[in-house]
Amino acid sequence: MAVKGRLLLFSSFVLNVALTQNITNNLKYVDPLIGSANGGNVFAGATLPYGMAKAVADVDSGSNQGGFTTENGNVTGFSTMHDSGTGGSPSLGNFAFFPYASCPSDDLNRCVFPKKERKIPYIVDSVKASPGYFGITLLSGVAADMSAAQHTSLFRFKFPSTGNGTSPLILLDLTDLADSRQDNATISVNAQTGRMRGSARFLPSFGSGTWTGYFCADFKGADIRDNGIFANTRASADVKELKISRSINNFPLPGGGFIRFSSNPTEGVLARIAVSLISSEQACRSAETEIPNFDFDVTHKAAEDAWNEKLSPITVSTTGVDTSLVTNFYSGIYRTMVNPQNYTGENPKWQTTEPYFDSFYCLWDSFRSQIPFLTILDPAGVTHMIRSLIDTYGYEGWLPDCRMTLSKGYTQGGSNADVVLTDGYIKGLNNGIDWQKGYEAVIKDAEVEPYDWSNEGRGGLDSWKSLGYIPTQDFDYKGFGTMTRSVSRTLEYAYNDFCIAQMGDGLGGKEEDVEKYRARSENWKSLYNEDQKSFLFDGRDTSFTGFFQGKYLNGTWHNQDPLWCSTIDPGPRVCSLQNTGQETFESSLWEYGFYVPGDQAGLISLYGGPNGFVKRLDYLHDQNITYIGNEPSFLTVFQYHYAGRPALSALRSHFYIPRYFSPTNAGLPGNDDSGAMGSFVAMSMMGLFPNPGQNVYLITPPFFGSVSITSPLTSKTATIRNVNFDPSYQNIYIQSATLNGEDYTNNWIDHSFFTEGKELVLTLGKNESTWGTRVEDLPPSLSEYAGLGVGMGQSRK
Repeated sequence: MAVKGRLLLFSSFVLNVALTQNITNNLKYVDPLIGSANGGNVFAGATLPYGMAKAVADVDSGSNQGGFTTENGNVTGFSTMHDSGTGGSPSLGNFAFFPYASCPSDDLNRCVFPKKERKIPYIVDSVKASPGYFGITLLSGVAADMSAAQHTSLFRFKFPSTGNGTSPLILLDLTDLADSRQDNATISVNAQTGRMRGSARFLPSFGSGTWTGYFCADFKGADIRDNGIFANTRASADVKELKISRSINNFPLPGGGFIRFSSNPTEGVLARIAVSLISSEQACRSAETEIPNFDFDVTHKAAEDAWNEKLSPITVSTTGVDTSLVTNFYSGIYRTMVNPQNYTGENPKWQTTEPYFDSFYCLWDSFRSQIPFLTILDPAGVTHMIRSLIDTYGYEGWLPDCRMTLSKGYTQGGSNADVVLTDGYIKGLNNGIDWQKGYEAVIKDAEVEPYDWSNEGRGGLDSWKSLGYIPTQDFDYKGFGTMTRSVSRTLEYAYNDFCIAQMGDGLGGKEEDVEKYRARSENWKSLYNEDQKSFLFDGRDTSFTGFFQGKYLNGTWHNQDPLWCSTIDPGPRVCSLQNTGQETFESSLWEYGFYVPGDQAGLISLYGGPNGFVKRLDYLHDQNITYIGNEPSFLTVFQYHYAGRPALSALRSHFYIPRYFSPTNAGLPGNDDSGAMGSFVAMSMMGLFPNPGQNVYLITPPFFGSVSITSPLTSKTATIRNVNFDPSYQNIYIQSATLNGEDYTNNWIDHSFFTEGKELVLTLGKNESTWGTRVEDLPPSLSEYAGLGVGMGQSRK
């Protein structure tokens, strides 16, 4: 989910050759600050894989959706809940600490409590980030570093001396990044121990409803001088309880607690805070269990170990390869596991023994490459995510398409949990997944329209079933949502139904369903206007005719310009969820013209055959129409495979990486979307890109001499090895291949490559070859390729 920026072409960076082979310490190549500027919106702080606790300094810059940016904002606090890479409103940032070395003249009320007035710059060169750790020094001289367990963050504040009687103060603010706090926030401060407990109710950043968070904070390292609460600009050590309203202004009233210490220890003061969605008591139990001794080094080491375990299955051989590319690769992998978040045991809405994952933000972004990548690297994690999705369906009636902090997020396109479930099913995930219930859930998406399809399911199902498309300005009285995106919804619904047919076929005994949903998956053809032309904004003809276009209930065509909502659209134009939006979501008719993932052969035929398809795909990329900073662009980089030109997919991949994805703070072309951009980098550089919902990975040469992936399920190691590998990337075209020692000509491979530990050897050269170009070498497609007899049901080598 994202409000996307425009593309920036990043300057080349100095090459620094890595001479190491067979990397074992992958963490040293992870830079959490990639994407911390230029709208990358990443979470740059300390967390565990899928951790609920996410500790970082919050700043007031314009792209602070993840809390911290390297854009010289002012630090407003240090909080322990965040999301990563999201667009729109800032997300979470709840219950922030703020440290002072002392109050001026030792007067409590001369410390500044409201965050808009207390904010302070940080020292740019002081920022340090690595997996499980974040450190920073404020202009005041206060140094902070932090680490995290699953629900608990541990902050260490070191204070400069202010002379005799230095009495450090830490406040805890009942606020969040977006200032969304509602009424009746509370805090209670224990006079003897200093423990602070409380709660507040907030709004989700991209969804409906409200949610309540709870906290439990403790302090260690110095004797307590006094403590109490603050409200507005004043504080009192005589008052230990506070219940505060939002007030009627644009921002919630400042309020919270404080603790002051009688001395300034050289080793600093430790502040431990746990969060919960259940109760303050549960937060306290988490804190006491996860970080019982306030041991910073132990906490940091445990976090590093957790990350190392997740990243260790992938090793690369990098002789001669620029170190920055290795950093790019492993940092992309790292970001795929920051979100979604494992909130198991923290769901107050229903009692369950199933896992509960949150911060699916959103599946429209993550189904394309993030979750397929995790199916390779962390199948147990994806299994738990799928079980959580199905369990949510069981209790709330619908599979989520977007979800954050117990709230229903806004649906952007189709019911893309259908793709996630299908992808996991056809790749063999099991271990407690109730696939029959999962199938029931995806069937409900296809057949039953919810009252509020802006939050779940699909809208316009009567038209979908009777007309074979979602009409522009549909008459829909059964359910309600924003009446836009008729083209992108039609194309996504078609692929959702394709995936349901895939799943039904695998489950067996569902022949009628398979026939019905395969037929509905061809509904994309209903919106193809063979007479639609496309002109550049200066009036020049693109020379291409035939585009998907909105269609009204009476069958007449809408008139959206095919280049509206593209990167080259001069705008301004609304292309998101507003009711003034276009018939495509965050993308143009040009780009959505390639979104037929289940029937590329049919689409190629529609565009005049392989040559016409390649010319159109080239134009999309060469004219900068596509936006690589948004997820609909991902598959277009590799769709040359379907036209028998896999070499051109390799060429495009090297065009975008590292030009648009560099290992710098401003190194992402758009926000990371919870790790979606990271997964695009990881899978592109690995050389196997998924077509999600199908058992298909499109083969291009890895960016390294070899890549090895050990399956966490089978402990078998799959290897992709390049012969004639050239780290200057002149040899990027496959000349021939072998799979387990036998000639292999398919330009794609299936998931058994990973689970059975096969070896794929690619011989490379400087020129495009005939490898992978024959019709029998092409990936599966619902239709036959150019009438040559190769379709979805045909066997391949």
